[in-house]
Amino acid sequence: MKKNFVIAIDGPAGAGKSSVARLVAKKLGFLYVDTGAMYRALAWKAYSKKIDLNDLKKLIPMALKTQINLKADDAAKLQVFVDQKNVSKNIRTETISQWAKAIAQIPQIRKILVDHQRKLGKNQRVVMEGRDIGTVVFPKAKFKFYLDAAPEERAKRRFKELKLKGEQVSLSSLSQALKQRDQSDSLRRASPLKIAKGAIVLDSTSLGLEEVVQKILDRIGSKDL
Repeated sequence: MKKNFVIAIDGPAGAGKSSVARLVAKKLGFLYVDTGAMYRALAWKAYSKKIDLNDLKKLIPMALKTQINLKADDAAKLQVFVDQKNVSKNIRTETISQWAKAIAQIPQIRKILVDHQRKLGKNQRVVMEGRDIGTVVFPKAKFKFYLDAAPEERAKRRFKELKLKGEQVSLSSLSQALKQRDQSDSLRRASPLKIAKGAIVLDSTSLGLEEVVQKILDRIGSKDL
């Protein structure tokens, strides 16, 4: 059994990466790493400390000093800790989503977190999801997947998720926000969202969670683990 093994899953917001990656990791007994949560964690800290997103002299030192730990609870649900504080719920608001989008545009921040992500995958067996895992963080990963879905379906999924959390959002505004996020993610200078070379593209528009997970497991096969 290999000591370290990385399964990379990339894709746009609302494609179902988190749910898929979490379940794949649970079935394989791997560590689940949500890199988006790491950007959200830094965004939450900057927001809580009222640090201007344009103030790199404060943002960069803050990022370097911040301890981010990801742990799975008994239900395999990700728990995010910032400097030992559980912020799992705090980082999932629409406000923090917007702050995280801005944080992710900063090259120096991305470098700090990419270094952290590479350390996580160096000596462990991980399922890591994000927007640049197969292109930047682990371009040599044996298994790279790009999970996508129709824009309207992604907006509906995100809308349902936020409504369950009690957030008041409209489907139309959310759909527009996702379009803007897709554009900014694809056009940003630092690690833009794109399909990694050799990645297996999966369209989850008309597929259930278990169906997508099974397609990934079938591609990997037990002989490769």
